[in-house]
Amino acid sequence: MALLRKINTKAKAEINTGFGTNTSAYGGRLMNKNGRTNIEKHGVGFLERISWYHTLLDLPLWKFLSILVFFFTFLNLIFALIYLAVGIQHLSGLDAVTTSDKFIEAYFFSAQTFTTVGYGRINPVGFVTSAISSLEALVGLLSFAIATGLFYGRFSKPEAFLRYSGNAIIAPYKDGAAFMFRVSPYKNTSLTDAEAKVTIGLFIEEDGVTRSEFFQAGLEYSTVNALTLSWTIVHPINEESPFYSFSAEDFAKAKGEIIVFVKAFDDMFSNEVVSRSSYVFGEIIVGAKFEPMYFRSPDHNKTILDLDKLNSYTTIDITSILPVSKNNVATA
Repeated sequence: MALLRKINTKAKAEINTGFGTNTSAYGGRLMNKNGRTNIEKHGVGFLERISWYHTLLDLPLWKFLSILVFFFTFLNLIFALIYLAVGIQHLSGLDAVTTSDKFIEAYFFSAQTFTTVGYGRINPVGFVTSAISSLEALVGLLSFAIATGLFYGRFSKPEAFLRYSGNAIIAPYKDGAAFMFRVSPYKNTSLTDAEAKVTIGLFIEEDGVTRSEFFQAGLEYSTVNALTLSWTIVHPINEESPFYSFSAEDFAKAKGEIIVFVKAFDDMFSNEVVSRSSYVFGEIIVGAKFEPMYFRSPDHNKTILDLDKLNSYTTIDITSILPVSKNNVATA
């Protein structure tokens, strides 16, 4: 593993990141590309460490709908079997003869009771069957109330709807170089007062001891008034940057992670929305320039934002503007 022995002393270190400094305890990246921390919690039971509300709100739509269909089908299957166990003769109006027909009739009677539709062709007879159907109606009402709340929560949850370039780049910037990546909204939202914060985490070797240290990356612009097109977030590699003495070889051998936080105000929700992502050093292209991703429409009346070009870049030679390696990278 490559370890950096010395970092620019003028770089501003951060001590409040919440990620710790013990590199030997890290497993993979600290934050996944989708913005979720790469952490698995032990020491408590599975049901205790899972927030079902958050889980169901964050599930992909197809998984969420599949769970609802399974839950509805499974509960009705259970109640149908209960009605069959009590006795099919306690369901008045049921004219099925074969066992399969009886089960089908009991299942759809259960579905009608569960949804409180109650067509009236089949009705319970006797105390036990009536009590079971009453309980099922209550379970159905509560289930639909929960499902409706989850649907509303998923629909109304404030979300940033931002996409990041798949790679970050080291590109020419003024008289030197800069670390850059792009972010862009991909839905018809209106984001204002956007603010970005970038934290650089590096594995550092000092006096034979390896640790991780985090640095606040100074940005060319940390805020923009409106985030409507793409935003190229630029960290100039100057005397205050931890990358100041990095050569192209150093970037290739370095280990660490660049963690990105972007927050903005969504005027539709009247609330702040937050987005997170990260880049490991293997995702940094040294010597590249992003290609333009927005242009004038053919009729000159609109601006076209081409999200397919969010990660489009051309490679260039920037070795002349980067320092020459001085063997400041050691291999452990």
